[in-house]
Amino acid sequence: MKRGRAGASRIRVGHAGDLASLEALERASFAGDRLSRRSFRSLLAAPSAALIVEETAGRVRGYALLLFRRRAPEHARLYSFAVAPGERGKGIAQSLLAGAERVALSRDASLLALEVRRDNKPAQALYAKAGFRATGSRADYYEDGMAAVVMEKRLGRTDASRTRRRVPAAKRMGDR
Repeated sequence: MKRGRAGASRIRVGHAGDLASLEALERASFAGDRLSRRSFRSLLAAPSAALIVEETAGRVRGYALLLFRRRAPEHARLYSFAVAPGERGKGIAQSLLAGAERVALSRDASLLALEVRRDNKPAQALYAKAGFRATGSRADYYEDGMAAVVMEKRLGRTDASRTRRRVPAAKRMGDR
């Protein structure tokens, strides 16, 4: 994660000390479908989740929560994403998305997927600008009955990481 000077913006791994900030951010960002403090606490400790925050001068201004499945490690899901209402338009969302992609790639994911409210056009535009494309929808997805647009992005890998992941054919087939 990016490290910065005191007072500078940085993306870092979330921790239990962020719970009050995450809960306040959740209340300010969402009218419904909110994560509870208990959920955040559980997800911070879960090996199947990764939570990163954007922090400036000791204040959490946004977060990205990723989920991973053991049976499909190549797929990561951006489960929740929020930037404080008064902090939008300052590049925080783009920094968090880039950080989320780095985390997904570090766990060998090659696809990052998300759901976004059908009526949240600014978020859809943000994701599209970041390289996500709409691939479907989910009817009645949110607690108020709103549908979700499903968006996905293929994550790029460097040549070095592709080489590292190659397994000789004999090993793939179980030969020794």
